[in-house]
Amino acid sequence: MNCVEQHATASALRDFLGKLPFQRGNAEETGRALHALIGPGLDRLPLPGRGNTAERWRALGAVAAFDLSLVKLYEGHTDALAILAELGGPPPDDGSAWAVWAAEPPSARLLALGDAGSQIVALDGTKAWCSGAASVTHALVTAWNERDEPVLAAVDLRQNGVKVTGSGWQAVGMEASASVDVRFERVRAQLVGPPRGYLERPGFWQGGAGIAACWFGAASGIAAFVARDTKHRAGPHKLAHLGAIDTALSATAALLRETAAFIDREPQADAMVPTMRARLAAEHVATLVVERAGRALGAGPLCRDAHFAQLMADLPVFIRQSHAERDEASLAEHVIEEERISWQV
Repeated sequence: MNCVEQHATASALRDFLGKLPFQRGNAEETGRALHALIGPGLDRLPLPGRGNTAERWRALGAVAAFDLSLVKLYEGHTDALAILAELGGPPPDDGSAWAVWAAEPPSARLLALGDAGSQIVALDGTKAWCSGAASVTHALVTAWNERDEPVLAAVDLRQNGVKVTGSGWQAVGMEASASVDVRFERVRAQLVGPPRGYLERPGFWQGGAGIAACWFGAASGIAAFVARDTKHRAGPHKLAHLGAIDTALSATAALLRETAAFIDREPQADAMVPTMRARLAAEHVATLVVERAGRALGAGPLCRDAHFAQLMADLPVFIRQSHAERDEASLAEHVIEEERISWQV
C-alpha cells in the first residue's frame, strides 16, 4: 500500500471507531481495538515529512478524542511503521501490531549482546513503561550494545524469553494502556539502523510532534463535550469557559499546522525547536481545557458519561510525557543559542 496516496483519514477513523464496540478502561479491549484498526489498514498513515504530515496528525487526534489508551498503542504502532521505513528495518508482517519502547529510566537497562558487525543480537534485561505489552506482537526497543552505544532493535515478542510482567504501572489514568515492565532473557532481535541512528534521525523529533497531536486531539474531544452542552444549556460562565477553550485550541491548532508545514518543507532539518514549542503548547492547552471543562460542566458528566470521564482522567497522565519546566528551559536555551528571538506575524 502506498502510504502517501492511500492512507487512513481522520474521517475514516472516526466513522470506524463510532461503530466499534468498546469498553473504556479495559486493557484487553484496548488491545483488541488496536488490532481492529490494523486489520482493514486504518494504521496506514502518511509518513512524516512526505507532504501530508498534518493529515497524519489529524488521524492521531481523531483516535485520541475517542480514547487515549487506544491512541497510546495506535501512535506507538504507527510510529514504529514510520521508523522502520526511515531506517530501513524489516518490513512488518501483515496483521502485526508494533510498539516503540524507548524509555531509559536508570532502574531498567536493556543490553543488546552480539558479535561486532552482526545485525542479530540477544536482548537481555528489562524495559520499563512498555505500553500495550500484552497486546502487541512486535516492538522496537532501545538498548545498549557491548560498546555502550545506544541501538534500536526489532523484536518478535512471541518468543521464549520474553516475560510481560504486571508491574511498573500504578496510575489510574491511562490504566488501559497497560504500560508495564517487560523482561528479556537472551531474546533474539534484529538491529535497525546504526548505533545512535534512532536518536539522530530527522524522524525522532517529527515523531515527538505527533505526540502533541494526540494531546491536542484529546483536548479537542473534551472541548466538544463543552460545546454541545453549552449549545443546549448556555449560561454566562459556561460561555466564558467555552470562549477561553476555543481561543486556546485555535492558537495551538495554528501552531501545529505551522509545525507540520515546516516538517514537510524541510524533512531533513532538525525539528527540535518547533517540536518542543508545539509539544509545550499542546500540553498547556490540554491543562487549560481539562480545568475549564470541569468548571463549565460540573460533576454530572464526570460521574455519568464514561467517555468524558475517561478522557478527563487520562489526559493529565498522558501529558506527563512532557518534562514541563525542564522542556520550557531547554526550549529557551535553544532559542537564545540559535538567535531565534523573533515573534513577528
